[in-house]
Amino acid sequence: SDTCKEPRQKAKMRAALALLPVVGAYVAPIGQKRATVAANANSLSMPFLEQPKNLDGSMAGDVGFDPLGLSEIDDLGVDLYWLREAELKHGRVAMAAFVGFLVNYQGITFPADLTMSGEKFSSLGTGNPLLAWDNISDKGKWSILGFIGLLEVLGEAEKPHYMRGGKSGTHDLVWYFGSKYLSGKTEEQKLRSRTAEINNGRLAMIGIMGFIAASTVPGSVPYFTEDLTQYSGSVWAPF
Repeated sequence: SDTCKEPRQKAKMRAALALLPVVGAYVAPIGQKRATVAANANSLSMPFLEQPKNLDGSMAGDVGFDPLGLSEIDDLGVDLYWLREAELKHGRVAMAAFVGFLVNYQGITFPADLTMSGEKFSSLGTGNPLLAWDNISDKGKWSILGFIGLLEVLGEAEKPHYMRGGKSGTHDLVWYFGSKYLSGKTEEQKLRSRTAEINNGRLAMIGIMGFIAASTVPGSVPYFTEDLTQYSGSVWAPF
């Protein structure tokens, strides 16, 4: 019955939350930074393949894993550092989305007012995170997207640009706390923290897409065969 399913849903979500602190255990080991790629060198992650020519170990999370040769896209005029910036941003958004999905599914909301008229965050609903977005007014959605767009413009305006010698993902306005977190650390410790971030972001992108698939396509994710609340709307139509 629906009454029996609810405890199982909660239990599975709590199990997923419990796994969050240990995802860093799956971070690839930090090896010595390689300045250049030696001819015919083997990939650190896939020793039976040659090291990709454009991956020299200088970027956090780079262990030479590129079986499809996607890192050679800069040969087509697409900068590899532009792709790394995109990966960082998507990973950070996915980490927030993954946690937010679990929090909403557990029935937790912000206690503050959502609107000036006194409407609460709880009015958006809980237990179905995708439906909660649908319940936001169009003005609210545009304000969220507009704020994100402003941050993007400010980030792209920073000097030096991440494609011109700057460090990717160091948007000072948004990630000020990140700079404080890394201050005082050795270069090896900074690399380890950045590698943990990129790997956790990659896991979160897989995780949130798994939640979306399970919520919209019944049976698409084996772990959530029938317990996850189904969403009947379209995730491709945010308005």
